[in-house]
Amino acid sequence: QVQLGESGGGLVQAGGSLRLSCATSCRTFRSYAMGWFRQAPGKDRDCVAVVSWRGGSAYHAASVKGRFSITRDNAKNTVFLQMNSLKPEDTAVYYCAADHYGLGERRSTEYEYWGQGTQVTVSS
Repeated sequence: QVQLGESGGGLVQAGGSLRLSCATSCRTFRSYAMGWFRQAPGKDRDCVAVVSWRGGSAYHAASVKGRFSITRDNAKNTVFLQMNSLKPEDTAVYYCAADHYGLGERRSTEYEYWGQGTQVTVSS
């Protein structure tokens, strides 16, 4: 069982920045692809960014490319999502997820483990 815990969400003005963290005590963290997903009220859960278990490839959704960046620190068992130039449409609950030996799938159904989510609210 892999337990994931997100932090770093909050309220920020448009144009501001936040850095989300997702930590786990799992000692095999490096064998998991990690993804960030988000879900706004009344909408589907969408993929924001993913990084493969090898860490060599990363994907960012078109809506966040150039503004968000996913990175992982295997020594700290943590994955990060740096979010810059935030927009009101980025408002959502953000979830991190883990996929064992994943290559960076964008479908939420590929991920076995999920965090509880952290709220990000961007005011205009």
